[in-house]
Amino acid sequence: MKVLHLNAGNETGGGMHHILGLMKRLDKEQFILGVMEKGELFQRAKAAGINTIHFGCSNKLSIPLVRKLKVFMMNENISFLHTHGPRANVYASILKKLVPFRWVVTVHSNPLLDFMGKGIYGKLLSNINIRAMKQADKLIAISDPFKTCLIESGILEEKITTELNGIDFKQKHHGPVYAKGDFGIPENDFLILMVARLDPVKGHAVAFKAFAQLLAACNTCHLFVVGDGSLFDRLKKDVVGQGLEKNIHFLGHRNDIDSLYRMADITLLTSLSESFPLVLLESARVQTPIIATDVGGVSQLITDKSLGWKVRPGDASEVALALKEAFNFYRKGMLPLMGEKLHSHASSKFTLEKFAENVYNVYLGMKNVN
Repeated sequence: MKVLHLNAGNETGGGMHHILGLMKRLDKEQFILGVMEKGELFQRAKAAGINTIHFGCSNKLSIPLVRKLKVFMMNENISFLHTHGPRANVYASILKKLVPFRWVVTVHSNPLLDFMGKGIYGKLLSNINIRAMKQADKLIAISDPFKTCLIESGILEEKITTELNGIDFKQKHHGPVYAKGDFGIPENDFLILMVARLDPVKGHAVAFKAFAQLLAACNTCHLFVVGDGSLFDRLKKDVVGQGLEKNIHFLGHRNDIDSLYRMADITLLTSLSESFPLVLLESARVQTPIIATDVGGVSQLITDKSLGWKVRPGDASEVALALKEAFNFYRKGMLPLMGEKLHSHASSKFTLEKFAENVYNVYLGMKNVN
């Protein structure tokens, strides 16, 4: 069995870390990572010793690239193609007509929201992606709500399996050790960390509105916004317009996120849609408590209030209430205990080893079906 994982290569967030984590756990002789762009994913994969191939192309849809992929798959005797993301899915649907292979799709995000904010063009791209995925032999949904979404989109239920994300909880910390003072913040101030690409689906506007309510009650609070994206300029302008620029800090894209989790008092995620967010597992790994919208598989991580706060997506008032409770926990010294409980729960259920084994078993199950 030989498997080619295919991605556009422009992933920088949870999708990138999902692919890298999985590829690190799989047999380098059996598994190959293919990318279409030489972005951060390509660089990190190469540095990690993952067998990585760059399938360069000048356009997002390229007939020469189809030929290149076809020749590579035939020469390498690829028996499984495992795609991640809409562009890879569309190429796989074309290749399916040209060369024999079993096709697996991992659905990292709600396909109906992948092109949110792009109007009619976005709806067209979503429809093309869904039409492509209907041709796949197996789809791995990273949460049960995503499985439901796929079924509602017309994909056969028997093709879909749910496999929750996992990370390496044994990973050692090699990055810098920060203090709040390194960023010009008093050590006793309350620090909230939000790690998410600056995209409409991540709900930053909701987070900022909720934070403003917290700030009105306590002015010793700060929000670090980590990530880049299409909304960067607009969000910065909104923050200035609300007079929040002294307390909301845009850090952009960072390669030291693990160090930031360790410095933060709490991690915040206000997404309108998620699969099973790796940022929450990364926060749990360093025992930093979380506030997250109840989307995707979040309810399977935060099973009760002793492990964190679940809030309704899009509800700024509910987010603000959770932030105020977290701040009170911080003042009483109760957050570290919550972080310990979260780590214990997450590290027993959502390991990278379990996740990689489950994915490998998907291939075996398909191999045994005629």
